[in-house]
Amino acid sequence: MMKKLIIFSLTILAISCTGDFGDVVDFKDVENPNLSQESVVGQPNSAGIWLSGLERQLAIVFNETLVLSELGSDNYVNTQTFFNQFMDGLEIQITDPDMRDTQRQIQRLRELAVFGLNEVGPGDPNYTAEIEAEFNFFEGLSYLFSAMYFSALPAEPVGAPVASAQHYQNAIAAFDAAIAISVKPEYYLAKARAYYYLGNKSEAVAAATNALTLSGDFDRFVLFDEANGPSNIFENALYERATFDDLQPLPTLDFLDPKYSFLDTSQDAPVHYLKAEEAYLILAEANLSDNNIVLARANLTELLDLIDTREVRTIDDAIEQRSQVAEGSRPDNEDVVVNGRAGLVLDRQSGEIDVPSVSGTSLTADDIAAMQDDDAGLSLLYRTRQEVFIAEGLRFVDMGVKLVIDENEILLNENINEGDLGTVPVIPPFIAAVVADLDAIDYTPGSLVATTAIDLNDVLVANKSSDAVVPFE
Repeated sequence: MMKKLIIFSLTILAISCTGDFGDVVDFKDVENPNLSQESVVGQPNSAGIWLSGLERQLAIVFNETLVLSELGSDNYVNTQTFFNQFMDGLEIQITDPDMRDTQRQIQRLRELAVFGLNEVGPGDPNYTAEIEAEFNFFEGLSYLFSAMYFSALPAEPVGAPVASAQHYQNAIAAFDAAIAISVKPEYYLAKARAYYYLGNKSEAVAAATNALTLSGDFDRFVLFDEANGPSNIFENALYERATFDDLQPLPTLDFLDPKYSFLDTSQDAPVHYLKAEEAYLILAEANLSDNNIVLARANLTELLDLIDTREVRTIDDAIEQRSQVAEGSRPDNEDVVVNGRAGLVLDRQSGEIDVPSVSGTSLTADDIAAMQDDDAGLSLLYRTRQEVFIAEGLRFVDMGVKLVIDENEILLNENINEGDLGTVPVIPPFIAAVVADLDAIDYTPGSLVATTAIDLNDVLVANKSSDAVVPFE
């Protein structure tokens, strides 16, 4: 309550100092004819233009969520970046402006989608069912991201915080509304992801199966504009900033880096955020939890077949020194063995390298044949999830970590006070216990052996009974 009194007092002070503030500036009288509601609502083809704006907003959302989620995971270590300085150590603070920006961009996506459904679409004489379905889909994505990255967020302007479980349900309702209009595999997969993180195995399996029935190789991606923006900010650190070596992957993931690299002067590397691979992995995990190793192996075999068809980019990454400030301090030779496994590190100095741009994995047919429905098999599946979804923001969610509502929202929203759900970071105790080791490696420069301090996949599986992780257990 004290915060409300302070804000109210400051308001009185401002008025007493200026007299009638409305006499100084009456913002209601300021109009831009090019930005008025009438310039959009009721205009032919406005819904299609609004949809393009939603696509652009989604790119902005990913520029926020990817940075925080990938830094907060064990995928990358932040060596000397212009990115957030706290997330590597999972120091999640309400005063961090990145919390504010991430929350606002997700909420902006929601409000744009809702306005498209309620105003822009109905007022457009050329409004189509497909665009209406997309508006519902984007609204669903806003709830999905709210649930994935926050334990609670308002679902409307200055509303009361809504718990992540309810956001997942809201997302499912929006995806169902999209499916009722236009059936697309990515709509079903988005629904499957929501059910997956809710731990609803039967519904997640049904939605994933429906997605694959429609297409066994679908891929929904968000585009970035290299020339006019927004560009792919994560790609900047992975590739374009070159010798800065901003982000370094775990040596176990070296062969997958950089997932995003320069395309051309007009188009930046896309983020593949809803792809068929996820459906196969959901089915495999469900079958493992049901002790059906035969079907789980079949799911993973289909996954490998699909990955074999995905784009692999050949790039020159010789300028990447893997130095982490000290020369040669990270593995950069293909003969390096990491955690007893060969073939995970690329030699970037001997010529061009091949890096998967959609999905890649170290999983092999022999691994699948030897896999059992035990903890080792589940850990292997989570290692595969980590590899397939690197730089896509899912590893952070798999870790059960949640961001916080930002300080401005707490101060200005009458429905939120410090200490409420959503204002305190969620870090499972078994993750908090290993924060210092998430990105730690043991490697002697010039040697051919590297080890990671921990295997987080084993940590996740060891704590599979927790509600925070491994949702089907």
